[in-house]
Amino acid sequence: MIEYRIHGRGGQGSVAAAYLLAATAFHAGQMCQAFPAFGAERRGAPVTAFVRTDAGPIRLRSQVRTPDFLIVQDGTLLQDAHITAGLKPGGGMIVNTTRSSDEVAKTFGCRALAVGATAMAVEVIGRPIPNTALLAALLQATGLFPIPSLAAALKDRFSGEVLENNIRLIDRVAASVDKDIWKEPAVA
Repeated sequence: MIEYRIHGRGGQGSVAAAYLLAATAFHAGQMCQAFPAFGAERRGAPVTAFVRTDAGPIRLRSQVRTPDFLIVQDGTLLQDAHITAGLKPGGGMIVNTTRSSDEVAKTFGCRALAVGATAMAVEVIGRPIPNTALLAALLQATGLFPIPSLAAALKDRFSGEVLENNIRLIDRVAASVDKDIWKEPAVA
């Protein structure tokens, strides 16, 4: 089983990202589950969502405490030194930030991929919603699921210009990230 924890702020699409990642896994033939952690949510407040994927049935129903991967949708959340709490050895994080991947990796002691997802989203889809860009970066970096599975998940949720722009965005991000850079586990 592979577990993911998504950190973001209200309005950035963290919950939508969780559902899209689960749908991507489903389109790739995996079992999946996605759910958010809700509190006093408001635009801009920290939000957490969780995803699990596996080839077989998933019986766990708890929050993800020890993720294999983190997706951090807002670079300001890196101010929380505990954001990587529970990250499994060899795991990694995809971060929406202008900081370098090496800087983030050194700061948190894990594999990190920094992506300027908000800037790309604004340029391609016209809105500062980084979720699909970060999912494309995760898939490209890990090789967990093919990019066309993400495109299929997007087709389940969107249509028309919104769908076309999001497909252009994931293609652009996939072209900008080295394929399968995290396919093999990191040596601890």
